[in-house]
Amino acid sequence: MDTQAEGPTSTDIATRAISSEASTRGFCSSIAPGLLLTTSIAAAASILSGLPGLSVLSSMLFAVIIGMGINARCGLATKSRPGIDFVLRRLLRTAIILLGLRLTVDQVISAGPTALSIIMLTSIASFIFTVWLGRVLRVDRGLSELIAAGTAICGASAIIATNTLTRARGEDVAYALASVTLFGSIAMFVYPPIAWAIGMESPAYGLWAGASIHEVAQVVAAAFQGGPEAGEFGTVAKLARVLLLAPLLVTIGIAASRKGGNEDRLGRSAPPMPWFVFAFLALVFANSIFDIPQWLSAGASRISDFMLTMALAAMGLQTNIGRLRDRGVRPLVLGLSASIFIAIFSLTLILSLGVTLYP
Repeated sequence: MDTQAEGPTSTDIATRAISSEASTRGFCSSIAPGLLLTTSIAAAASILSGLPGLSVLSSMLFAVIIGMGINARCGLATKSRPGIDFVLRRLLRTAIILLGLRLTVDQVISAGPTALSIIMLTSIASFIFTVWLGRVLRVDRGLSELIAAGTAICGASAIIATNTLTRARGEDVAYALASVTLFGSIAMFVYPPIAWAIGMESPAYGLWAGASIHEVAQVVAAAFQGGPEAGEFGTVAKLARVLLLAPLLVTIGIAASRKGGNEDRLGRSAPPMPWFVFAFLALVFANSIFDIPQWLSAGASRISDFMLTMALAAMGLQTNIGRLRDRGVRPLVLGLSASIFIAIFSLTLILSLGVTLYP
């Protein structure tokens, strides 16, 4: 006589629960060394960036330098690798998603249609120019795309977000980060005298800084030298530019998937669609619709910054300084050229459209 298959017994359920718990404990213990190491480096980098005279440098830059130093001095322990991979995959995407709480649609719209058009055209043209010039200079495409993203969009955040798709080497990430930090820092000191020399009004100067300087902190430092109005307008312009990170990542993801079929240019699996970008956009809209408490958005911002710093620490730990030196001077020329292009292109648009200039 046929009998019906019996469902799982209480013993089966208990066994599965024990197995799941053991698997979770095993996963946590495997990522703990790398997680602790990157957390410690990020904490040290945050302290360094808060010291007098060093605040103009991002904690992310310090994190990648410390990580590279540890790799050069001690190497990377095998037991640290699972935790480092966890930071680069899971925590990095979470940090990018949390960036959405820094933006609202109203902030972007408040820049005005002319300013938004200038920001969008500048970012698109700068990215295309940098990738093209990288090909001319025979710079590896992955490195060219990282420098392009960091220059055109938002510095270190754009670099490490783009790397989730380009999957460039750790040395490329470090080089791109150093490039945008160097030339963005130079821009903080060069922009104000140029603006004063040509008689730019505060909003126009703020727009120029926000549309072309790389890091948010660099924009704030440069823009507020033109006064409170320039500083506020520059910050808004920069935040509007940060929002372009989402369509950039989606475009790169689609292009990479179509170009290589099931494999990318290095023969590995093609990068997946960056679905975490849509979570980032969801938070932007949520922040625009709902009254998010200030303490919550501020806390999310600090957590996001720390996670990004951890990700840069992880990349530094995977970076071989010898290979970084082997990159030569061409990527540096690319970074300089990209920074000059975005500065001149955005300034030309602002001047040609007559955006709030002194008579």
